[in-house]
Formats: sequence, C-alpha cells, structure tokens
Amino acid sequence: MARHYLDHASTSPPRPGVVDAMARWGAGPIADPGRLHHEGRTARALLEEARQQIADFLEVPPRQVVLTSGGTESVNAAVWGATRASPGAPVVLAEVEHSSVRDASGRMAPTVVTPVDRHGRLQLDDLAARLRPTAGPRPALVHCQWANHEVGTRQPVGEVVSLCRAAGVMVHVDAAAACGQCELDLPGLGADLVSVSAHKLGGPPGTGALVVRRGLRVEPLLVGGAQERARRAGMENLPGALGFAAAVGPLTADARRPLAGEARKAAHRVAALATAAEAVEGVTVVGDPDPAGRVPHILCVAVSGVEAEAVLLGLDRAGIAAHSGSACSSEAFEPSPVLAAMGVDPNGSLRLSVGWSTTDHDVDAFAAGFPMVVAELRALR
Repeated sequence: MARHYLDHASTSPPRPGVVDAMARWGAGPIADPGRLHHEGRTARALLEEARQQIADFLEVPPRQVVLTSGGTESVNAAVWGATRASPGAPVVLAEVEHSSVRDASGRMAPTVVTPVDRHGRLQLDDLAARLRPTAGPRPALVHCQWANHEVGTRQPVGEVVSLCRAAGVMVHVDAAAACGQCELDLPGLGADLVSVSAHKLGGPPGTGALVVRRGLRVEPLLVGGAQERARRAGMENLPGALGFAAAVGPLTADARRPLAGEARKAAHRVAALATAAEAVEGVTVVGDPDPAGRVPHILCVAVSGVEAEAVLLGLDRAGIAAHSGSACSSEAFEPSPVLAAMGVDPNGSLRLSVGWSTTDHDVDAFAAGFPMVVAELRALR
C-alpha cells in the first residue's frame, strides 16, 4: 500500500542534498573545530560555511546565530538567559505556546498567562496592560510564537515585539512552526531572541539555532566550554550544521522566490485538504478560518462524534499519516492545552500538515479515505 505523509509539522523528511551534505563530515578529516591543527581548521571552515548559509537564510549576521541541538534547547536557552538576567521576575506567555516554552518558563520563573481568542491568537490589549509599570513587577521575558504549532494561527509578532521594546522587556519568538514555511524578516522584526529548528523544514533532527539580537548578552544555558563564542558549551554538531545549511541553501537563492513558491503550493494543497474535510458533515476548521491568518502548511479540523485517536488509526490503515495535537504533548496522552485554551474539544481534533515533498496524490488519498474512515467510526456508535 502506498503511504501518504501529512505530518510535516511534526517533522519533515530530509530535503535533497541534506544526507549527502552530512556525509561530507564522515568523509573527513574528522576533528574538533576548536583545534589549531590542519584537521581542526578544516572542520572550522566547514562549520562557519554552514553557519553563514544558515545566517543568510535567516537574513542575520552569522555571529548572531548560536547553533543548538534543536528548537527545544533554543527555547530553554532563551528562557534561562532572560530569567538569569532578572532573577525572580515573571515570564509572560500565552497558554497556546509550545510545551517546551511553557515547561521551561514554569521551571525557571513565575509565569503569567495571557488569554487568547477563539482562533488561538493572543490579545494585544491584555499584553499591553501587563507591561504597564503599574501592573506589577516588570517581566523578565515575554514569549510570542510566530505561528501556532497545532492550528497554524499566526500571532501578531511585530506588534508584540514593539510593545516589549517600548516597555524595556526582553522578548523571545518561537519561530519553529514558521521558519521555512513563510517569510520571517528577522531584521525588521527586531526580537531579542528567536528559536528555530531544522527538522521542521526538511533538515536533520537534533539541529537548530537561537538567533540573538546584536549587542544582547545573556548567560548560556550550557556551560563547560567556550564554543559558539562562549554562548553554548559542547563540541559543535558539524554534520547537523552541514545538513541544516543544505536544507535552507536552496530556499535562500534567487531572492527567496523558492520559499514563496513552496508556500503557494502548500496553501493550495491545504485548501484542498480543507475542502475535502469540510465536505464531511460535522467537520469544521479550527483556528483562523481565513487562510491568510494561518501559516500555509498547517490545517486543524474538529471532527464531531468520534475520537481523534480512532480517526488517526483509521487513516493510518488507509495509508495516511496525520496527527492530533502537538508532537510533544501526545506522548503524555493529555488533552491539548492549546485547544483547551481556545475553547475547543481537544478529543476530536485532527492536524494535517504538508511540506516540500507533499504531492497532489497525498491530498487525493486523504480526500478519498477521510470520509470513509469517519463514516465507519460513526456507524459503530
């Protein structure tokens, strides 16, 4: 049976050239990039070349890019650095933030939760009120995800950053769900800290970056060495950096038109998935109903009358891989806090996400299989 992968928001298969680029490390010479001998200098040259490619994609100077083991480490490093700079001060975040953001913040500082609307978008008026001097202690950090990882809703990141800068409060943007899917313009955004992940866009797992605003100095999360300009200890993951660079290199070329083209294809396929899903009675889109208010590759739908797990298993038997809730919360078998914050029943939600390798055949397979799966499950009630 042919398989159809519609779970790119969890992880995306490696893009062409990624595995070959990582194999360059195995071909040698293999050495510590921090050493002065020929082998070390060769490894350093490869590492900095990869960093430059990643920085070019992110449109920032390479010295602002701290290579990490992924988005989760980047988030933890951002929270650690901000809270160590303001001990005891609260961290402000919305309940729809990724579990890595919520858990890291709760472990390191008191948290203040801001509400979201029914589309999962945070309320700027509420955030502005919490940033006023009369509202209490000045926060150590404000989180704002670029787009929600479960429903795809875009957040007003520009306005949030502006509010925080005016209040003199550090701001972190989790861009893992948006990086490689839509235009970011990090220089124009001006956030203090931005976390990204390679595997979400077709790079290798276990690789990511924390983009640190120029001039900002925060205490490192990992200590014990002076790597990454003393911002992240531990020998650098050279094969991961090479794979990350290979994934984003083609998206950077030709005035970023390749990325725009991928986004158009993703939006077209997500629209077709939405049409097929909503053709089934009792199925509605969760999140912003306007596609312009969502990242192009994620669609979340609510299916009334059946459990999401049963739908996922039925689709899997039909050769279709999908997901319900966020990748990091599902293993705990807990209801999605994102959907709960939006006032949506988390037990009947289905997330579909496309990527660089998605084809129209994948969409057609869902359109054919989904109605039958739902009908069979409802007939069992």
